[in-house]
Amino acid sequence: MKNLKFIYLAVVLFSVMGFVSCSEKDDTEEEFPNWQVKNETFFKNLKDSVNKLVANGDTAEWTIYKIWSQSAYKAGESNDSIIIVHKLIHGTGSGCPLYTDSVRAHYQGRLLPSTSYASGYVFGQSYSTSLDNYDVKSSIPSKLAVSGVVDGFSTALQRMHIGDRWIVYMPYQLGYGESGSGTMIHGYSVLRFDIMLMAYYRAGQIVPAWK
Repeated sequence: MKNLKFIYLAVVLFSVMGFVSCSEKDDTEEEFPNWQVKNETFFKNLKDSVNKLVANGDTAEWTIYKIWSQSAYKAGESNDSIIIVHKLIHGTGSGCPLYTDSVRAHYQGRLLPSTSYASGYVFGQSYSTSLDNYDVKSSIPSKLAVSGVVDGFSTALQRMHIGDRWIVYMPYQLGYGESGSGTMIHGYSVLRFDIMLMAYYRAGQIVPAWK
């Protein structure tokens, strides 16, 4: 049953990704054609798929969280205040970071597929190789203030335990909004973060050098 659920979700995601990236035929096309519609459609379809899994009690791998500053998520609420999480690794640490804390984390931020980037443009990461290939023991995780990242990222961190590795999808309202950031993160972009929480430190604690 678990495999069937995974396959079902994978099929939905694949079909949506195909919709997002099918624009190679026009020589005059932009890098991000119909970007708002594509991103909103992707997020809505993903949310609908995950809601079906959650309704059946399957929250071990996929779940939906409301933005950290609001009450718990209820099915049917709007897309602009939630993140969708695919839990790849379940950590064994106790407790979670608070909004006022600092963390050490590995991460990679990626957009949805666009004209020149079949897997999505990578706009930031804490390591020089793919997250699957890096060595946790030798790689130095980034130091981040929980309050210093976009709301979707902050919301995820406040739900994570040390050792957790999550793929986090967030709507543009919890990312870089309608205006985007820089030249490559266009407005209305869904952000996909691959995050692994390595440590957290309460407000006032000195964050030590990573060993």
